[in-house]
Amino acid sequence: MAGGVALPTGRRRSLQGQSGWAGLVHNRKVFLIAVFASLGGLLYGYNQGVFSGVLPMTSFTGRMGDDAIKSGPKGWLVSVLELGAWFGVLCTGYLADKLSRKYTIVLASCVFCVGVIVQTTAFHPSSIFAGRFVTGLGVGSLSMAVPLYNAELAPPEVRGSLVALQQLAITFGIMVSFWIDYGTNYIGGTGITQNEAAWRVPLALQLVPAIVLMVGILFMPFSPRWLVNQGRDQEALAVLSSARGEPEDSDLVQIEFLEIRAQYLFEKETSAIKYPDWQDGSFSSDFKLAFYDYMSLLTTRSLLYRTAVGTLTMFFQQWTGVNAILYYAPSIFQSLGLTGNTISLLATGVVGIAMFLATIPAVIWVDNVGRKPILVSGAFLMAACHIIVAVLTGLFHDSWSTHTAAGWVACVFVWIFAIGFGYSWGPCAWILVAEIWPLSIRGKGVSIAASSNWMNNFIVGQVTPTMLQHLNFGTFVFFGAFSFLGGVFMMFFVPETKGLSLEEMDVVFGSEGIAAADQQRQDAIARRIGLSAYDDPTDIHEKDDIPEKV
Repeated sequence: MAGGVALPTGRRRSLQGQSGWAGLVHNRKVFLIAVFASLGGLLYGYNQGVFSGVLPMTSFTGRMGDDAIKSGPKGWLVSVLELGAWFGVLCTGYLADKLSRKYTIVLASCVFCVGVIVQTTAFHPSSIFAGRFVTGLGVGSLSMAVPLYNAELAPPEVRGSLVALQQLAITFGIMVSFWIDYGTNYIGGTGITQNEAAWRVPLALQLVPAIVLMVGILFMPFSPRWLVNQGRDQEALAVLSSARGEPEDSDLVQIEFLEIRAQYLFEKETSAIKYPDWQDGSFSSDFKLAFYDYMSLLTTRSLLYRTAVGTLTMFFQQWTGVNAILYYAPSIFQSLGLTGNTISLLATGVVGIAMFLATIPAVIWVDNVGRKPILVSGAFLMAACHIIVAVLTGLFHDSWSTHTAAGWVACVFVWIFAIGFGYSWGPCAWILVAEIWPLSIRGKGVSIAASSNWMNNFIVGQVTPTMLQHLNFGTFVFFGAFSFLGGVFMMFFVPETKGLSLEEMDVVFGSEGIAAADQQRQDAIARRIGLSAYDDPTDIHEKDDIPEKV
C-alpha cells in the first residue's frame, strides 16, 4: 500500500537488516506490533468461515425458520456481509487519512462488535441480515486499514513478509472458526435437542479478539507516514526511532524519515501539477481532486490496463469458487455423500487446516519463484480439482451410499483445492494488485481492486446456494471453468512483476513516461531535502550537503 519513495540501490543497503521472517524476528518490536495488528486479519478470516458451520445447525434453522435457509435467503444471509465490506473498504481511504490508520482500526473494531452483538442476540432472520451487514462494514475497513498500518510502520525490507503475515492470520481465523463450529455443534446434542448456544457461542466469540484489538491498538504508535502528512514531524521521528531501536539522529532513522517526507512532498507536488486550481484545501476542491484521480484510472490508457489487471485479478480470485467452498462447505460435503452434520463439519475443518498450512510456503516462494508461475499453477490445479469433483458428483450423486470411496475421493480433491488456493491466489493476488500502480495513484488503485474483491465475493455468496440446488455438479464445472480462465488470463495478459522497479513496471505495462516523470520529481525532492546525500553510505560523513538532523 503506502511506503517510502523508491530508493537508489545503495542508499540503505549497508544499514538495513534482514528481510523475510528472519527480519521480522530480528526486529521484535515491529514484529509484535504487526502480529497484534493482524488480529484484524484473524477477525476477517474467522467471520468468513464461522457462518458456514452455523447455517446447517438444527438449533439455528429451528430459531430462524426454514425460510431463512432456503437457497435465496441463505445466499443473502451469507453474502450481505460482503456487501457491507464493499462499502466499508470504499470509505476506509478517506477515514484512514482523516482519523489516522490507528483510530480507523478502532472505529472499524467498534462497528464490527456492534454487528456481532446484533447477530449473537438475534431471534429473527432480519437481525441476522442487519448484524452481518454491520459486521461487514467493520471487516471491509479492517481488511484495508490493517495492512496499510503494518506496511507504513514496518521497515521496507520486511513489508513483503507482513503482507504474507496478514494472509496467514486470515487463513488461521478460517481454520479456527471451522473447528469451533465443530466443537459447539455438540452443545445439547446434534439433533432437535441441540441448544441455541451451539450457534450463538461461535458468533459471540468474535468479540474477544475484536475487543482486544480495539483496546490494544490505542497503545500502539501512530503510522509515521500519517504523522508526517499531518505536519507532526517530530512525533514521526520518535516513532521511527522507537520502532527501529535506534537513536533519532542515527543514519537509519534519518534516512527513513526523509524518505517518508520526500513521498509526502512528492504527492503534494503531483497534485499541484495535475490540478493547480484545486489546492485551497476546501471540501469542494478535495472532492474534485479525489474524483479526477479515480477517473484517471479509466481515462488514461496505461492506467486503464493496470485497472483491468487489478480488478480482473480479484474477479478471478473470487470466481475460483473459494468462498463458495468456505461459506457452504458443510452443505457441499453433505452433497458429496458425507451424511450427518458432524462428519461434514469435520471435513470442513480439514479445509481450514489445509489452507492455513499451504499459505506458509507462499512467504518463501513468492519472491523467489515469481507471481505468475504461482498464480498460473494454482489456477490450473484448482480447475482440475473442480472438474474431478464435478465428474464424480455427476456419476454418483444419486448413489453416494453405495460409492463411499468416490465420495471420499471427491472430498480429498476439495481439500487439494484449498491447498491450491492457499499457496497461490490467496496471498499472491493481493501482492500483485498492490505493486502494479505508479506511486502517485497507488492508494486509489488498490482501493478499486479491493472493492472488486468484495463485490465479487458478495455475488459468489449470493448465487452459490441457488447454483448448488439447480446446477448440482454443474456448479463445480462453472467454477472450474473460471479457475482455468484465471490461469489463462495470468499467463497471457499479466506481466511478471517480481523484482521490477517503478520504471520497469512502467515499461512492461506499456506506459513509458509516467513513472519516469515520477522518478524525476522524486530525485529533485531528494536533492532538495538532502536525502540524496545518503546515496553512497561508504562516504556518508564526508558529504557537505547532509542536512541538519531533525
